Amino acid sequence: MNAFVAAIGGSLLLANAALAQAPTWSPPPENQRCPSRWGPNDERGSMNRQNPAAVMNAAKLIKTGEVIELGHVLSEKMPFFGTRRFDVHIKRTFMNQPSNRRGSNEEIVISEIGQVGTQFDGFAHQTHENSWYNCFKVDENSTRGGFLKLGVHNVGAIVTRGVLIDVAGLKGVDTLPDTYEITVQDLEDALKKQNTTLQPGDAVIINTGWNKLWAKDNARYVKSCPGIGVKAAEWLIAKEPILLGSDNWPVEVSPNPDPQLSLPVHQVALVVNGVHLLENMKLDELAQKQVYEFAFVMQPLKIQGGSGSTVAPIAIR
Repeated sequence: MNAFVAAIGGSLLLANAALAQAPTWSPPPENQRCPSRWGPNDERGSMNRQNPAAVMNAAKLIKTGEVIELGHVLSEKMPFFGTRRFDVHIKRTFMNQPSNRRGSNEEIVISEIGQVGTQFDGFAHQTHENSWYNCFKVDENSTRGGFLKLGVHNVGAIVTRGVLIDVAGLKGVDTLPDTYEITVQDLEDALKKQNTTLQPGDAVIINTGWNKLWAKDNARYVKSCPGIGVKAAEWLIAKEPILLGSDNWPVEVSPNPDPQLSLPVHQVALVVNGVHLLENMKLDELAQKQVYEFAFVMQPLKIQGGSGSTVAPIAIR
């Protein structure tokens, strides 16, 4: 057994025993996080870092033209949470009568299209109580047809430098252990091993190996996962990324080692700092080929007032 894996059980027990009564993290009050650094009316957050310079910087990384897909195929075999679903109903419509006999087909998709598969979290997805990113209020901006503020349609195209941080590779394992919290030291060590540095505007993507369970052991996939904790998230966000992504379902460790916290990195990133999250990525090929720096390209669906979007990102090197 890998020595790293063997040490995890004991360290988790010690960590749980050492938890204080008070939560280990709380969202800062509104007067400390608002207005946003980009102004009181800003709805784009970290996407303000997407600019022509970011595109040109990404283009410089393309040496071979190889395209590596980072999104999973959408199907009923995907892992789902709760009542989420992805149902495809084929509509064999009709045979057109002119001489060329053109047949026509289409489909109806019934799904939470913003929150299934490889998917991108917009700022409307998460709150602290009634307050979104930049302290917009949910009850003032919610309609039956979508959110009036912070909809995913505001995001637009992302073309920027992508960086893979291969923590599973650092530890010498195919998959990090269930509920392993990735630390700042892990991130620093992986970047050092890869001879990679982070730059403002990066799409920062973390490989845990968890995508190896996708559509193979869905029950384990959704029960828990390794990922970054609050301190690691704050360290990464201080590097000014466009987004944080991973091959697990919440980017962060789950359940959090502090039982009083529920997915706090979602609030750290989306609510407090306005940094997007990209979940359920397919990273096995990228990690196997040791592609640590690449041009990252993705655009969410323009769902008016949506909380997120199913996406199909790519890496080009």
